[in-house]
Amino acid sequence: LDVPWRWRCSPRRGGAGCPPAGQVRAAFLRFFQERHGHVRLPSAPVRPRGDPRLLFVNAGMNQFKPIFLGTVHPRSELARHRRVVNSQKCVRAGGKHNDLEDVGRDTYHHTFFEMLGNWSFGDYFKEEACSMAWELLTEVYEIPRDRLYVTYFGGDSSLGLSADEECRDVWLRLGVPASHVLPFPLKDNFWEMGDTGPCGPCTEIHYDHVGGGRNAAALVNQGNPDVVEIWNLVFMQYSREVEGNLLPLPQHHVDTGMGLERLVTVLQNKRSNYDTDLFTPILDAIHKGCGGPKYQGLVGDADVGRVNMAYRVVADHVRTLCVCITDGIYPGFSGAELVLRRILRRAVRFCSEVLHAPPGLLASLVPTVVEVLGDAYPELTKNADQIMDIINENEAAFLSSLDRGRRIIERTVQQMKPSTDFPAEVAWSLYGNLGFPLDLIYLMLEEKGISLDLAAFNKLDLEDAKRKAGGPQAGQLEATNMHLDVHSLAHLRNNNVPATDDSPKYAYTLGQHGQYEFSPCQATVLMLYRDQSLQKEAGAGQRCGVILDRTNFYAEQGGQASDKGYMICLGQQEILFPVESVRLCGGYVIHEVTAVETLRAGDQVQLFVDEAQRLACMTNHTATHLLNFALRRVLGDSTEQRGSHVTAEQLRFDFDTKGPVTVEQLQQVEQVVQDVIKRNETVHMAEVPLTLARRVQGLRAVDEGYPDPVRIVSLGVPVESVLTCDSEAATQTSVELCCGTHLLQTGAVEDLAIISERQLVKGISRVIAVTGGQAKQAREVGQCLAVEVDSVSLRMKQRSTSIPEMQNLSKEVGQLTKVVDSTAIPQWQRKELQKILKALQRTANTAVRKLETQQAKEKAQSLLAKHCNQPVIVDTVPADSLSILMKVVNQLCDKSPGTSVLLLSPQVSGEVLCACQVSKNCLPVFSAADWAVAVCTQMEGKAGGSPVVAKGSGNAKGMQGALTTALEFAQSKL
Repeated sequence: LDVPWRWRCSPRRGGAGCPPAGQVRAAFLRFFQERHGHVRLPSAPVRPRGDPRLLFVNAGMNQFKPIFLGTVHPRSELARHRRVVNSQKCVRAGGKHNDLEDVGRDTYHHTFFEMLGNWSFGDYFKEEACSMAWELLTEVYEIPRDRLYVTYFGGDSSLGLSADEECRDVWLRLGVPASHVLPFPLKDNFWEMGDTGPCGPCTEIHYDHVGGGRNAAALVNQGNPDVVEIWNLVFMQYSREVEGNLLPLPQHHVDTGMGLERLVTVLQNKRSNYDTDLFTPILDAIHKGCGGPKYQGLVGDADVGRVNMAYRVVADHVRTLCVCITDGIYPGFSGAELVLRRILRRAVRFCSEVLHAPPGLLASLVPTVVEVLGDAYPELTKNADQIMDIINENEAAFLSSLDRGRRIIERTVQQMKPSTDFPAEVAWSLYGNLGFPLDLIYLMLEEKGISLDLAAFNKLDLEDAKRKAGGPQAGQLEATNMHLDVHSLAHLRNNNVPATDDSPKYAYTLGQHGQYEFSPCQATVLMLYRDQSLQKEAGAGQRCGVILDRTNFYAEQGGQASDKGYMICLGQQEILFPVESVRLCGGYVIHEVTAVETLRAGDQVQLFVDEAQRLACMTNHTATHLLNFALRRVLGDSTEQRGSHVTAEQLRFDFDTKGPVTVEQLQQVEQVVQDVIKRNETVHMAEVPLTLARRVQGLRAVDEGYPDPVRIVSLGVPVESVLTCDSEAATQTSVELCCGTHLLQTGAVEDLAIISERQLVKGISRVIAVTGGQAKQAREVGQCLAVEVDSVSLRMKQRSTSIPEMQNLSKEVGQLTKVVDSTAIPQWQRKELQKILKALQRTANTAVRKLETQQAKEKAQSLLAKHCNQPVIVDTVPADSLSILMKVVNQLCDKSPGTSVLLLSPQVSGEVLCACQVSKNCLPVFSAADWAVAVCTQMEGKAGGSPVVAKGSGNAKGMQGALTTALEFAQSKL
């Protein structure tokens, strides 16, 4: 393989002759692509696709899991691959693989890294994989052979697995000395995807940084920084079952992974990843931005003030932020978004508190990151401005939260009794709601000599974890049982069981009266699936998956919910087998049923789709395409779909946005959709080769695997016209790759109303819309609420002088606000009504305050005349509320500064209100709080407040005694 540089992997390398990281990456990819016939694939986004258990893509193999599990669609591009190579963007932070808190403490942990990998899917195995790896490392990269050590699986008697001598012998045949070929146990050299699923022995290649002819075999896998693993070759040959036992996989695979950062460290003769050209430009930019001491690579106690740790944290975290934001993961409040929020806030803290950098340093590093990684991942270049905006906005919000958090801690500490722990509820609120870092809470409390109630905090943390565990994923466990396992899929294929023909799901037409007619479908039961195994029959009452040779049921995919309905066995028309859900697995459609009678392989069945539910899904799916088109038309071509979900009831659509969608934009989007509905455009659908479909200018497609050929859905323009080389039709109408079921004409949508729009996280909005009769109903309800709001506005303008009337009007506004917030009405109208109601609420509250103040003023003047120049005023006065009573007290004290006042106000209910204020001249001997408590206790009530003002209530039966107590208490203090 020709390389544009000379590798010099000797103790003298590390100068100008060192290969830059970009060339190291390129050499790896070209080696496998050009010399060994691998297909080079781009990196998948770090947002996982179709795996809710994963926060981030954390290994190169993530995108190939459908192949390992056997669930890949046989017509997809992925299914065709036999040899693949790529450089995968990976993030390990949160979840099982979590390096976040280690980043910065040492010189090799990262949250973002690049995984170089080559894969074989049922093609080559151990011999070829080891041979290729050895050739690349020793001949292309020219790493001295005496510095390399290889490990292999040494066996495990408890699992009945012998040592992987086949792998050992391959290395020996390649010329690796026996002293450099080392066996290790299960924990080091047996790789598993998860608790269940494909797994197998692995062989690792380790590098000795010291060299010099020494034998470093004893240091391999011992955590010694001088001897590090650089490449792991996994041989997937088993599957771990639920019971824990291992079964041989029907097809063997190879999955290798080599961290680019570690490899570049070796080839550039460095001892730290941060000293390579993947990081040095970023570290230089940090130094330039903060103006402090330069990065020196210090760790532990030598790193005084943690300055070098801060450099490493910021350099690592800004790379992660750039990659995640580009791939559609924005700082937020749950899942991956929450982890990214913590990464950003950790970086901001080290910038401000350790490096003493001005705000904005983090965002200013983005161009440097783009310069380092942009050639390999061009999507970074396209999104640089957006990344900087999001980082700056989140940094400003966090710095504000830090200030608030510090004030809350100070106030809480002041109110605490001596020798008590800091309340866990406050700490949890700071951590959970404000995103205040836990270690900063510990540090601030430690400085004040105060401990946190850790037991109570951990209990709150556990309760929160349980609550989240019971969320959206909780109901998915049972459903996974209907996914065919890898052995069952292999059994079906080995026995030549054909994939389900699901083309009848598209067999529907428009009748002469405009009604949809769905063609009947007859099928044969090929196999039943229950308890993780294929079976020939299922008895009455047993839940099972039914695999048919053909079906007209739509399996859940592409964001559209599955069909429901029932099947009957021919000759037994009176016995219905309800179909609860439908799933697609490796090309086989699984119909989930609970058998009411025995169902057997070979049975002939008639299938009946729930036509109303299907038609509602078709309507909402076509409406989703209309909405996607309309959003782009109104908000601009940069508006990208981030996800969608279509059910019979509604449609949900997530998309990129620079800010909240305005009322005018929402109205415009609805109008664009309604225009297409009125034109009753024909919905054209056709299957075309995937390569041809991807050439369509303006085509809308989301990040997911499509089958080949793929289905194109075009509104108003025939697919043949869209495919012509100079056609711009896809920029003028909706043209999408889509496997869903759609209307044949847009008029059947009837209407679309967006009933919700909110930002999920900064930069991503979610809209929910309804169609047809539901949209009409939403508009009617919206009109009714608008009339109610107009009525309240009219009454508000009449300006009643009655406090109870204005208070009732204020309550009515509050209740109407709740109804407007929670009712399904057009979102543009909701925003308009909310704005009006907010203004009305302010007007009502202001009017009530003014009337109360006026009434209080009149009562105060009357009392002042009655108790002229008295040091203490104790009396009763009629008042409609405690608020008015308090205002009377305030007015009296303002007009007679040296007077202390306590007033009681009997209510119709039998309750007595109490309010008091003590002259500042009488403090600290005379306390308003003590005064109110003494008086209200006499009335069998409660009171509270400060030394200056206090309030409370009690029972009318004790009012006369309370007046006496009030006067005696005051006199005793004066």
